[in-house]
Amino acid sequence: MDQTFALATFAGGCFWCMVEPFDEQPGIEKIVSGYTGGHTENPTYEEVCSNTTGHVEAVQITYQPDVFPYERLLELFWQQIDPTDPGGQFNDRGESYQTAIFYHNEEQRMLAEASKEALAQSGKFKNPIVTKILPAQTFYPAEEKHQDYYKKNTFHYRLYKKGSGREDFINRNWKKKYTKEELKKMLSPIQYQVTQENGTERPYQNEYYDLEEDGIYVDIVSGEPLFSSKEKYDAGCGWPSFTKPLHRNQLTENMDTSLGMRRIEVRSKDADSHLGHVFDDGPIDQGGMRYCMNSAAMRFIPKDKLKEEGYGQYLSLFE
Repeated sequence: MDQTFALATFAGGCFWCMVEPFDEQPGIEKIVSGYTGGHTENPTYEEVCSNTTGHVEAVQITYQPDVFPYERLLELFWQQIDPTDPGGQFNDRGESYQTAIFYHNEEQRMLAEASKEALAQSGKFKNPIVTKILPAQTFYPAEEKHQDYYKKNTFHYRLYKKGSGREDFINRNWKKKYTKEELKKMLSPIQYQVTQENGTERPYQNEYYDLEEDGIYVDIVSGEPLFSSKEKYDAGCGWPSFTKPLHRNQLTENMDTSLGMRRIEVRSKDADSHLGHVFDDGPIDQGGMRYCMNSAAMRFIPKDKLKEEGYGQYLSLFE
């Protein structure tokens, strides 16, 4: 393997739900769903689910440490699970759904132990953190139908993630929620109107419609990355427009029939901020989509400020 890449292996319950959070991130080369930690060679999905092989469902991630550090992988891992549950995850019960971090070297072990201790000391959870930290063992890729399941079976995946209880747990425990009063203090009147009241700012009279500087655009409320200047273009509409988002799975789309029109509204996934709308009249050679956003829903972070503001992994976009 190229020396610029490393492996990380995480067990977080059903592996269908452990690919999406890491996918399409800068520096993430590949994510494979599979089985590890057991005693049976080349186990099948049915064998692992029978809880007789000793394996857990896991994902193995090939990543670039200098672009997406292991510490950031650990942070994302914790945010997908209930680390206090020793018997499985959410509606999935049994040893094959237990959580674990499988370290591939001493540095990973030390970082994993430190992150677990920090979480325990944070007071976020009343019960003990029971996620195990174990040496990496033989990893067996799962059957092809389980690879990239969230992309291949999007509708069923969404139902499963919601129905299993994972989505509600993540929203309740890992995503910061603001009251209306807090938001009104944080945001300017136009920012509040756009993000919280589905408003629209005036064309050609907003901050970013003609900005050409290199950098990324993040949600004004949560700071979650939304768009890159690499995909920004002049659509002639008076609002900042992009051919695609940084991470499609970080946006939600809803039918909007307000104002007597049928449009697809775009919202940020974590903060649930109204961002704008997406249309199918974008550049054909770049996918044909136009993400027409409100400047007031976003904050621009220039390329030379990315590292100091905690978005260093996105520097690779501009190299």
